[in-house]
Amino acid sequence: MRSGKQGTSVAEMAFHGSAMEQAGSHDRARALNAFRLGDRAFYWITRISAILVLLLLGGIIVSLIVGSWPAIVEFGSAFLTTQRWAPSAEPPVLGALSPLYGTILTSAIAMAIAIPVGIGIAVFLTELCPLWARRPIGMAIELLAGIPSIIYGMWGFFILGPFLANTVQPFFIDLFAGVPVLGSIFGGPPSYLSLFNASLILAIMVLPFITAISRDVFATVPPVLKEAAYGVGCTTWEVVRHVVLPYTRVGVIGGVMLALGRALGETMAVTFIIGNSFRITPSIFAPGTTISAAIASEFAESDGLHQSSLMLLGLLLFVLTFFVLAAARLMLLRLEKKAGKQA
Repeated sequence: MRSGKQGTSVAEMAFHGSAMEQAGSHDRARALNAFRLGDRAFYWITRISAILVLLLLGGIIVSLIVGSWPAIVEFGSAFLTTQRWAPSAEPPVLGALSPLYGTILTSAIAMAIAIPVGIGIAVFLTELCPLWARRPIGMAIELLAGIPSIIYGMWGFFILGPFLANTVQPFFIDLFAGVPVLGSIFGGPPSYLSLFNASLILAIMVLPFITAISRDVFATVPPVLKEAAYGVGCTTWEVVRHVVLPYTRVGVIGGVMLALGRALGETMAVTFIIGNSFRITPSIFAPGTTISAAIASEFAESDGLHQSSLMLLGLLLFVLTFFVLAAARLMLLRLEKKAGKQA
């Protein structure tokens, strides 16, 4: 009797064990199916998001081309070489040379000012600044990036413009008077609204981007590299030049290109202080215009061929920005490839 009961209990245990294994395998299968479903949903969500970005970019390009097509047909390549902008003339004479010149010049001057200052602030914050002052200075730099562009424009129009016209511009005009080339570049008369004033506003606006990104990438330098350089007798300048900057050059250049993209497309601040003059002069103290400023100041009152020409200006700005950023990306790839070969 006992052997029969023991045999029955063993059989029951085996049956229950088999049932538990089947239930466990079933639960595992359900969990795997759930994981597969979640992974597939994640895959399609990310893929659709990427496709949506491309569709938006393509839609912008197509809308710009369609809107600017009448101007393309009317003016052709002469649109790029014509300085005059007279939409009310008969027939209208519209050219992009002055806005293109102002866009490139103001961005170049702004970057020439902002790059050394921004990288210098980042070096100070990471290498020289006392610990108690790093956070307040860093927060102040980041707050500059959050100020609306129209506030920069108002400040430039009412405060910075008069200050530059009354103090800085007369100094440079007198300093370089009669000097070949420089006398034309820094020629007078002083003006509240000028290419230089707009460039200085742009430099202040893009400064936080260069400083913040440079500071973050400088912080990624392994301390052992800097300690080794200090250990062999290098000065702070030598450590920054031979250790920090080579190690982080890709990130620094990326931040500079991001700031350049912002400078090329800035609108309201530049519109306030550049003067909106469609002419090319050698003096940086003379009024001028940029593509974005021209569009902002005239688009609301435009129609027909005039509006189409403004759309064509927007298309040119899009193409210009694209080529600048593409060139920056190629340069970064070359630097990464070069660094990989050296390693």
